[in-house]
Amino acid sequence: MTPPDLPDIVALAVPFFILSMGAEILLGKWTGKARYDTRDTAASLAMGAGNLAMGIVFGFVSFAVLMALYPYRLMDWGWSWEWFLLGFILDDARYYVFHYLAHKSRWFWWGHVTHHSSQHYNLSTALRQEWSSPWNLAFLLRAPLVLILGMHPVMLVFLGGINLVYQYWIHTEVIRRLPRPIEFLFNTPSHHRAHHGANPRYLDCNFGGTFIIWDRILGTFQPELDEEPVRYGLTHNIATYNPLRIAYHELISIGKDATQSGISLGERVRYVFGPPGWSHDGSRKTAETVKSEWRAEQAEDQEKRETPAK
Repeated sequence: MTPPDLPDIVALAVPFFILSMGAEILLGKWTGKARYDTRDTAASLAMGAGNLAMGIVFGFVSFAVLMALYPYRLMDWGWSWEWFLLGFILDDARYYVFHYLAHKSRWFWWGHVTHHSSQHYNLSTALRQEWSSPWNLAFLLRAPLVLILGMHPVMLVFLGGINLVYQYWIHTEVIRRLPRPIEFLFNTPSHHRAHHGANPRYLDCNFGGTFIIWDRILGTFQPELDEEPVRYGLTHNIATYNPLRIAYHELISIGKDATQSGISLGERVRYVFGPPGWSHDGSRKTAETVKSEWRAEQAEDQEKRETPAK
């Protein structure tokens, strides 16, 4: 069946991006509920423009690979609205897997770190997107949806666009909490603020795209706590507004680490595919190490509070 002519959701949303950012900037000036930094915002917009350019120039690579796989599908996926809805849910589960790997494997983190590099959290942060696609091969995570279920790559592009646009509006401090049923099922500004936190409590949590239910099921959910404000950015911030450095600083670091002298082949491989922060000599800390040390400190403090003074 010939796929229907589906709109480019992201392109259609661009005017909304611009208008909503302008509204948030004005709201921030009037109420102080949104914080913008001119240089940081300019860097985010530059990263967004670069991501769009990368998609135009190289996006055909991932699409062509998925199209090449499509004739070998095991079944056919429908085009009615029910199939679109089910496809969206499954593709969001695929996004959870990608997002989890993007924090757990340095090969994917070198691109995703771009999105976490801002120390501000506003709608412009949503546009601070990576320049790594399709070269990190993350698009292959969609291959099972094509080969096994028979989802057409055109549908996947359309559904991915909806997911991307959905995640735009959750990058704000203006909205604090939504009604409980929404907070339970969907990713919201509160959940995603926690995801962007560099506090030990908030590291590597809330990986869902549209739905937060995956995190609740798989044990990666962490609510935003009013008593612990989120500190945005990285555990070691890069202190630059240069788009090229923002986009490729981690890839350059991977190259330096993996090619240093005096380490084994296995250690070189771990520098590329292991968790961010891993080092062969233990001189750095992974997110899990930071969280483990923080938990130990919390337990020790709790024990001291509960131990009667002599």
